Amino acid sequence: MNPEYRRSMIESELQKLLSEAVTMLRDPRIKKEFVTISKVFLSKDKRYADVYVSFLGSEEERKETVELLNKAKGFFRTYVAKNLRLFTAPEIRFYEDKGIESSIRVNKLLKEMGYDALKDLEKEGEEEE
Repeated sequence: MNPEYRRSMIESELQKLLSEAVTMLRDPRIKKEFVTISKVFLSKDKRYADVYVSFLGSEEERKETVELLNKAKGFFRTYVAKNLRLFTAPEIRFYEDKGIESSIRVNKLLKEMGYDALKDLEKEGEEEE
């Protein structure tokens, strides 16, 4: 099996498992319904997993949530080790995913300039009919 393919499959499975683990977390400070695991990158030696988390809320809440998830990374590593057959469970590091926030900001700027992608798509749909 191609090593890149295997790594991408493990990353996908890690993303699913970590999403499940977030819902099982018992910390009341984390609003589970607003936390989304958006990306997982596994190192080449499969020892480290960089997990990017998007969170719906203010800047302070986002930073606090990432800190709380990093404090609970032992729980996540244990959950992954019990549910995924690997030689060693990767050390999990959580980071804030700023991609969604950036895309919203770019969309706002485009609307301010007068460009609306939805209107253009509707026009194209009408022309095809």
